[in-house]
Amino acid sequence: MRSCARMLLTLSFLMIPLGVSGQESAKSQKSDLLARLSYRSSAVVVQREGVSQVCVAISREGEYRMIRQTSDRPIQRVHGKLSPEQLEQVSKLLDSPKFQALSGNHGGLIRQDAESFSAEIPVAITPQTKEKDEDGRMIFVPNQTQHSRRLHWLNADGENPFPDSVEKIIGWMRSFQPKDAKEFEYAEFPDVCPSGELRLIQPTVANNQRP
Repeated sequence: MRSCARMLLTLSFLMIPLGVSGQESAKSQKSDLLARLSYRSSAVVVQREGVSQVCVAISREGEYRMIRQTSDRPIQRVHGKLSPEQLEQVSKLLDSPKFQALSGNHGGLIRQDAESFSAEIPVAITPQTKEKDEDGRMIFVPNQTQHSRRLHWLNADGENPFPDSVEKIIGWMRSFQPKDAKEFEYAEFPDVCPSGELRLIQPTVANNQRP
């Protein structure tokens, strides 16, 4: 039984969260960020679907930065601005009650192929704090702060399918074709992908000499 378990683990992919510290740059704290989204697939899915990675960061004004890699083209890094119709479409998908209800990490053990989706969406909170006014009276003052809602979903071997609300966002990401976009270097915008997103890495199969 132990031997079978070791074989299963060596044939699986590793699900590794990216370091958060490297992603938390000054740019990532901009309050105008609408969302950071990521879709990744393993080699088996790439052969079938053609897309291995798509990351996109979108501002509330519609400016975007996108990283995309397919089976037949080198990695693409472009930035531009969505049309009003495109911005409205993706905003509605992100505001969907079913998508808004999702959160946390949803993982699993990968034996052969996998797809992963990650989202990082800023959420503003406005708690009230007590302060004194000019007359010395205590008043309540809104004090807006911001944190990020994060979602990580792994569909391993088709056993944990994406919810319909996630499928629609992935469909938008995969079908989006940038127009009049300009290329950029990684060093210019290093925080396009969500912080802490899941990467799929196929390890070297270890030799098992024990029975």
